[in-house]
Amino acid sequence: MRQTQLAALVFVVLLVTALVITKITESAGKKPPQTEEATSTVRTSAGPQAAEATATAIEKSGSAEETAGQVASKGEKASPKLPRVIDLGSVGCIPCKMMAPILEELKKQLAGKVDVEFIDVNQSPAMADKYGIQIIPTQIFFDATGKELFRHEGFYPKSEILAKWRELGVDVSAPAKRTSSR
Repeated sequence: MRQTQLAALVFVVLLVTALVITKITESAGKKPPQTEEATSTVRTSAGPQAAEATATAIEKSGSAEETAGQVASKGEKASPKLPRVIDLGSVGCIPCKMMAPILEELKKQLAGKVDVEFIDVNQSPAMADKYGIQIIPTQIFFDATGKELFRHEGFYPKSEILAKWRELGVDVSAPAKRTSSR
């Protein structure tokens, strides 16, 4: 019980500090500082209410701007006939920003084989709740029927994503190049 109270107290102190920094930087006309720790994690030992409050604080202090080349999907439904991977993250999260070009490459490379989708949890908090997201980014792999097969939290390199699909029995090999016969 004492650890829970201590964790809740630490969380409140951190949250208040973040809000004070946000207010000070807003009044000075500057953007608040972004750190990987502040934007990539919404898990706390103080419980789900604390996680929700942390996500709200991150949403308020984070930038809503999308970077160039960012995957633009905002919780759209993928084709039910293909396996899919969804990446739940935020445009203000450092590891999530690192995932964006990987998702774009996978979207092109796996077109017709696997649907690749990005969901911004700050713009679609209901999706974060639906999938029980505690850490961003989180990648969730589904089979063609929509059954969850695997879940990964944190940055996930392209090679490991492809290896996971192979392990799950999905052919992610590049299509054979056609040679022209003239």
